[in-house]
Amino acid sequence: MIDRLLALNREFYATFAEHFAASRSLSDPALTSIVPYLPRRATVLDVGCGNGRLALLLDRERPGSTFVGVDSVPDLIEEARARATGLSNTEATFGVVDITERGWTERLPDAPAVATTGAGFDCVIALAVLHHIPDFDLRARVVREMASPLKAEGYVIVSTWRFLAHERMRRKIVDWDAVDVDAEDLDPGDYLLDWRRGGRGLRYCHLIDEDEMGAL
Repeated sequence: MIDRLLALNREFYATFAEHFAASRSLSDPALTSIVPYLPRRATVLDVGCGNGRLALLLDRERPGSTFVGVDSVPDLIEEARARATGLSNTEATFGVVDITERGWTERLPDAPAVATTGAGFDCVIALAVLHHIPDFDLRARVVREMASPLKAEGYVIVSTWRFLAHERMRRKIVDWDAVDVDAEDLDPGDYLLDWRRGGRGLRYCHLIDEDEMGAL
């Protein structure tokens, strides 16, 4: 079932990469709120970087930073690389990496400012990523691996989607029959959500409450 849910989301983001990227603004408070926690001239690993908007934010707010962005969707990485051509104050590198595979941090794209010092990253960031990963043990493994390329004093910033808190998002919940998945095979908190921009799509999301976040 884990593979089925991962494949469902890969298909969604490959199909709607352009429309999804267009829906993610640089002024999104979910993005801009992390700026105060980023040191100057930071080395940053963005896990699930999407269209690379964090690199653009660093270029404006933390000039002289080094950015590495990874995502499992090639189309999003292509979009990120295209947007990064306008950077003037940030060294940005992107790569297609599946963080659900063991040892994914060993396959990060090279960033000279990180590789030459061997010191690792000041910060590893995963915004709106963990809730797309099925199974608690797999989520926990991803979090553990995210910590591995950090500097000794580095830290991880994580955000998750509390979609049940909003009526508009609750209306997007779709029955699992739509993708021929038996709900009995799923974990509590697993949902299928509707998407209607540029066509209709369906994606898997897990509701990570405060208790589970604490455990992770």
